[in-house]
Amino acid sequence: MISYAHEGNGVPVICLHGWPGAASDYRALLPLLERDAQVVVPDLLGFGASFRADDVDRPPFDFGRDAQGAAVLELMDQLGFDDAILVGYDVGSTTASHLARTSPERVRALVLGNAIHPGSARAALDDDHRAEFWYQDFHQLALAANLVDGSADAVRTYLEHFWAHWGHRAIATQDGVTDDLVAAYARPGAFTTSLNWYRSGSATVAIALAARGQDPAPPVTVPASVLWGDRDPLFPPRLAEGLEEAFIDLRGVAHLEDVGHFVPLEAANEVAAAVRAFL
Repeated sequence: MISYAHEGNGVPVICLHGWPGAASDYRALLPLLERDAQVVVPDLLGFGASFRADDVDRPPFDFGRDAQGAAVLELMDQLGFDDAILVGYDVGSTTASHLARTSPERVRALVLGNAIHPGSARAALDDDHRAEFWYQDFHQLALAANLVDGSADAVRTYLEHFWAHWGHRAIATQDGVTDDLVAAYARPGAFTTSLNWYRSGSATVAIALAARGQDPAPPVTVPASVLWGDRDPLFPPRLAEGLEEAFIDLRGVAHLEDVGHFVPLEAANEVAAAVRAFL
């Protein structure tokens, strides 16, 4: 069972973090929602407090999109939730959208930051943008783990690159890589286990490559709201094109001009307002 924080009462809201993050990605959002809803913030499989030492011996697919989705459903069952509003970005966005497609009866609504969808995945392969996803190829190599795993200094340096490059507001660029986040990723085996999201084929580039020559994934039918951080270099505004085809009950797309990749942390007030619209 994955580890989680659980605060408040009312409609269940489950907040799913990204890479390189953890449940702490929602430290600014949780206080804004816990008076209005029953907020659950898990560490996904292999991340944060959910990491176990024997995770390093498990295959990558134990930490991929299907496995993460199954873990969220198991958590909902344990807590007695028939359905929930899912909030997510990055890994959390992919996992939440996957659940909305495969188990729509369990998803009341989606609130997504820079939502990954078939159109954005295809655009990720464009010649003028593909280089932004270099790390997804790097994460396939044993070298990635050999250079970083188990070293707090190496973990801090590596994580700070992404938080500074992908984020825009100071809460991400200056305060995103906390000592607790470094400690979580620096435990022996923890960084390597986090790479299994990419090694399982669940990340953007792998999904886009696998989809070549195939029919697009079926659209999401549950109500959805998207907040797009326009200063995200990984998912710039043009990657939002096609959202209406991917989410056919799209209630709104809010472009946030001074927000980067870490939408729930950088734009907590805006995300909270989007969640409240579904309560």
